[in-house]
Amino acid sequence: MDITVVVPLYNEEESLPELMEWIDRVMTSNHFTYEVIMVDDGSNDNSWGVIESLKQKYSNLRGIKFRRNYGKSAALQVGFTAATGDVVITMDADLQDSPDEIPELYRMIKEEDFDIVSGWKKKRYDPLLTKRIPSKLYNATVRMVSGIKLHDMNCGLKAYRSNVVKSIEVYGEMHRYIPVLAKQAGFRRIGEKVVQHRERKYGTSKFGWTRFINGFLDLMSVIFVSKFGKKPMHFFGSLGTLMFLTGGAIAAWLIGSKLWAQYHHLKYRPVTDQPLFYIALVVAIVGVQLFTAGFIGELVSRSSSDRNVYLIEKEL
Repeated sequence: MDITVVVPLYNEEESLPELMEWIDRVMTSNHFTYEVIMVDDGSNDNSWGVIESLKQKYSNLRGIKFRRNYGKSAALQVGFTAATGDVVITMDADLQDSPDEIPELYRMIKEEDFDIVSGWKKKRYDPLLTKRIPSKLYNATVRMVSGIKLHDMNCGLKAYRSNVVKSIEVYGEMHRYIPVLAKQAGFRRIGEKVVQHRERKYGTSKFGWTRFINGFLDLMSVIFVSKFGKKPMHFFGSLGTLMFLTGGAIAAWLIGSKLWAQYHHLKYRPVTDQPLFYIALVVAIVGVQLFTAGFIGELVSRSSSDRNVYLIEKEL
């Protein structure tokens, strides 16, 4: 099968018939073999009823319904697991992503040998202060931290080679960082395509200001886990050792200074009267705690069932 289109959705009953008709028209005109997987993320409107009715008309439509709302990452992960196409394309269900972009995204994966092609909504119709400016700051931060030069990391319209989505796990709110996860898994051919951004036709946006705060925290998590997930002692142990040695050195200096002054019959201040001594003790104790945390983390990591899961690209 050429293409799998994964559509995560939440309360989008009005847009689904138009979206499915549009996807089918594009696929048919380009002679693609395809399937559409709509993942209903616990909608409380009639979205699932609409999917059931569309299934009667489109045999290549598949539907998955969550019992409750788990979030976009969970919906994408389930869609990726079920996908069978050579190229997997994700798009939002609100009609702000245009299915007309699919042929070119597919061509870039197949002919230009990209692992991922991310959409870039260069011209946006979102509000300036509440979405466009925060989005620019957010994407600039992600580019700086991850080293991936994408202008619109959070764009829902993306294309993936099949083995990419089968090799990563999307959890929590990590759908924003699929290119980062893919790069860490060894898929480094990441491209970008300017795509059309359409005004929302039905319903309202499901995202608010909190997604930018959560997005930054998730970025820190994915960077930390990627670097130290299998070797926590390298982080906690190094930091703990540094703090323990620093605190110990300060305490030793204070005690040594007191003894030197006492030996030379000079005026001195008792060590326990100096706030710096207690600060040094706290630093040393925190260092021991961090080292212990790294040691425990290392034990947990070594006992993990997926510790020795490695991605093999080719085999003879």
